[in-house]
Amino acid sequence: MIYAIILFVITYILMLTLAKYRTYVALTSAAVFIISGMLPLNKIFGSIDFNVLLMIAGTMGLVQLFIDSKMPALLADLVMEKVPNVQTAAVALALFAGLISAFVDNVATVLMVAPVALEICKKLKTNPVPFIIAIAVSSNLQGAATLVGDTTAIMLGSYANMNFMDFFFYQGKPGIFFAVELGALLSALILAWLFRKEKQPIPKDTARTVVTDYVPTVLLVGMIVLLIAASFIPDKLDITNGLICVGLLIIGIIYTAIKTSDKKSIITIMKAVDLETIGLLFGLFLIIGGISHMGVIDAVAGLLAKLGGGNVFVLYTVIVWASVLFSAFIDNIPYVATMLPVISGLAANLGIQPTLLYFGLLSGATLGGNCTPIGASANIAGIGILRKAGYEVKTKDFVRIGIPFTLAAVIPAYIYFWLLYG
Repeated sequence: MIYAIILFVITYILMLTLAKYRTYVALTSAAVFIISGMLPLNKIFGSIDFNVLLMIAGTMGLVQLFIDSKMPALLADLVMEKVPNVQTAAVALALFAGLISAFVDNVATVLMVAPVALEICKKLKTNPVPFIIAIAVSSNLQGAATLVGDTTAIMLGSYANMNFMDFFFYQGKPGIFFAVELGALLSALILAWLFRKEKQPIPKDTARTVVTDYVPTVLLVGMIVLLIAASFIPDKLDITNGLICVGLLIIGIIYTAIKTSDKKSIITIMKAVDLETIGLLFGLFLIIGGISHMGVIDAVAGLLAKLGGGNVFVLYTVIVWASVLFSAFIDNIPYVATMLPVISGLAANLGIQPTLLYFGLLSGATLGGNCTPIGASANIAGIGILRKAGYEVKTKDFVRIGIPFTLAAVIPAYIYFWLLYG
């Protein structure tokens, strides 16, 4: 077990210090786990969450179609028509991203809304960096609101056998959705304060962008509807959500091929599927499978149980704030994948329902990712968009928004869950 822990720690240190090579580090580490026997061959397939990989791939392709249709530019025009100044525009975009992220993967949300923000900032000749950061952290927050909002929420729903409505009302009590919205309300006030100096008026005489094709928008809306509907299907295939996203992408590709008869447009869509992100997650799933097989998860459960000292409140507190801390530096997807069975074991050992600890884990891990630029995939995606547009994001630029936003969202959720489920 000690070798698995050492390899795991080295892997994450390298991913933090060698950001450009994270995918290669993860895949190399996964290969070492397999070759060394720490992840047996018969455990490989079961360690990979193909549903998550398919969902991300399908959504990325659909978003490229969405961008090409010029719908983001039209949405930017509509936002500018409704808000009086830059401060209000920034908060409105963040809330808009949060609304979408409650039903669509966070990375996909950032990819959809960031072009809108860039268009607004381009027209207003203002710095888009804080806009995109606000969009990313808001997307991460609202991703925990519903079953289909984020990969971690999907993982919890699958592991705890929760359906879509359980996120609203669970065991006869208000669910995690309302905790997230409470945090969203307070964090919106934080964003308004952070953008308090951005009072430049927004011109109202610009012409609206003309959308060239509404089919991509229909496909994205259809994806949301189908994902919600699928959450009510009992005993469905584990890869149902992934098949929905990829299936709609295939429809989009066929439609584009028929409409344009241009191979380049199809290649553009396929290139939008970020293979580095897919490869990173693929490697991480195998690494998690390796440390699980080697008994590391059981050891972590024992350590947390000792830290909790048999006291449920202390254990809950440790899980929430440890999740915030860990997720500030490592991607929350592998962290949640690691911790779900840990929490199940802890609850069984203490003879309690795991609900409080599950919700504490999800809120802490989801919101903790907002503390740093590398804490969540949505943050990395947003920074990547800015880099392509010619803007560099310094760590201090991110934490100036991310840390106060995180505290404003985590603290009320922490109190909320204890009062209702403690």
